[in-house]
Amino acid sequence: MKIQVPIVSAFVDGDSGGNPAGVVLNAERFDSEQKQRIAAAVGLSETAFVSPSELADIKLEFYTPTQQIAHCGHATIATFSYLRQNGLLASDESSKETIDGRRSIKMESESAYMEQKAPHYEQLTDDVHRLTLQALGIASADLIAGTKPTLVNTGNSFVVVGIQDAGVIQSLEPDFALIEKLSDALDLIGLYIFSFDSVGNGRDAGSRMFAPRYGIQEESATGMAAGPLACYLREHIGFDKQEFLLEQGRWMSPPSPSVINVRLDIGASGKIENLFAGGRGALKEIAEVEF
Repeated sequence: MKIQVPIVSAFVDGDSGGNPAGVVLNAERFDSEQKQRIAAAVGLSETAFVSPSELADIKLEFYTPTQQIAHCGHATIATFSYLRQNGLLASDESSKETIDGRRSIKMESESAYMEQKAPHYEQLTDDVHRLTLQALGIASADLIAGTKPTLVNTGNSFVVVGIQDAGVIQSLEPDFALIEKLSDALDLIGLYIFSFDSVGNGRDAGSRMFAPRYGIQEESATGMAAGPLACYLREHIGFDKQEFLLEQGRWMSPPSPSVINVRLDIGASGKIENLFAGGRGALKEIAEVEF
């Protein structure tokens, strides 16, 4: 069977780069096995499947080439940008139903911002800390002074790791088998590595993301990881701000520069209550997929 699948790059930096995702409309016609085969045939890190919902404006399901996952930031942005650009989304206040509930979506022109939960942090044990550094091929001296790799969850779990030198983060040769082992043990999507060194003008940090547990060695924009990083920058490193611009994809090979905007909602107590991560999606091509 063949279908046409729009390929939409999310979190584009200007008019280029970004992270491509497949967007399958009218997905209620497919069962879960067919959706998995479609995602494998599309071959991107995630494909979003759009169906009617009784809880939200649309139901969104996300599949990597190997399995279904609960949330995907760039595929969400790709979907809502595509719907807006094609006249299928009139309101600036929208929502998605996922396998674990309803999430709000805010539209600003062709840009979409997705809701994430208040952050939860976990410090790593000494053994996991050591294995995390080993998986990245770095030493403690490579870390940003005063920081430690930390598990952060705003809907999905990532371990964020700050590296001082952009040259080190650019030349990483990760041990993907060990990252997958750690991800299984900690129930992670993956490792999100960041630096303040040599980032673009006006950007707060640059990053890389490795998620071999989900069949993704590296991807160029990860909205569900940018949210945790923004929270970490405010509450663990002390950035006194509520809006962050994070770049990703510039240090991967080949480069695909992306930019993710994260806005934090701060409560009366000074703690983060929730957040929205977003950016713009741009149609890259219409792929014909056989599954």
